[in-house]
Amino acid sequence: MFEFKDKVVVVTGSARGIGKSIAEHFAEKEAQIIIIDIREDAINETVHEMTSKGFKAVGTKCDITSEEEVTKLMKDVYERFGSIDILVNNAGITADTLLIRMSKNDWDNVLNVNLTGTFICTQKVAKYMMKQRSGKIVNLSSVIGFIGNFGQANYAATKGGIIAFTKSVAKELASRNINVNAIAPGFIKSEMTDKLSEEIQQKYLENIPMKRFGTPEDVAKLALFLCSTYADYITGQTIIIDGGMI
Repeated sequence: MFEFKDKVVVVTGSARGIGKSIAEHFAEKEAQIIIIDIREDAINETVHEMTSKGFKAVGTKCDITSEEEVTKLMKDVYERFGSIDILVNNAGITADTLLIRMSKNDWDNVLNVNLTGTFICTQKVAKYMMKQRSGKIVNLSSVIGFIGNFGQANYAATKGGIIAFTKSVAKELASRNINVNAIAPGFIKSEMTDKLSEEIQQKYLENIPMKRFGTPEDVAKLALFLCSTYADYITGQTIIIDGGMI
């Protein structure tokens, strides 16, 4: 259905979880995948796993909050492969606690990775996409960016910020044939959500009309759609994927 043969796809935070699933789905469509993460052991493991299946994948350790590192990364990818066709800004962290107990460090760390990291990666890749007059960018937001959540003031602020950021950047880049959209997952089974207690997980499940949690594969399929030719006239949008939760 989707054609991505030889497309160069950069996915941040893709050594595990949702990012890994997104990278794998693109790889299955014969894209050239660049795995970006801060955990070198996980990068090597994921790249080995993908290449052993015959997929085209390379990995690079990069701190997306570092403008210098991201600038070098994008330059190296462009010079090596000749284009950067797709960027998926997936990397993100949490540091959950009540506002009254939240340290400035908790606030800063989450904003730096989730929001500033998305800004830096998008800004640096835009230079090459504008030059080639084509590109697809997908930012990972969250339903929490719409509804907020107890103990997640910092996380909610970043995910809401990504929605607004996506709308603005989409307007700026549209004339260069660059689509910028966001995905807002609900409760998706991942390392991050597995840390929640059974009681909290059950509470979320009761509020999901489809009566199941989403999977990384569900999100990956949506990412593929937004980066395909089927979505060429979609930009500036945030697609909620939450089983009807909100």
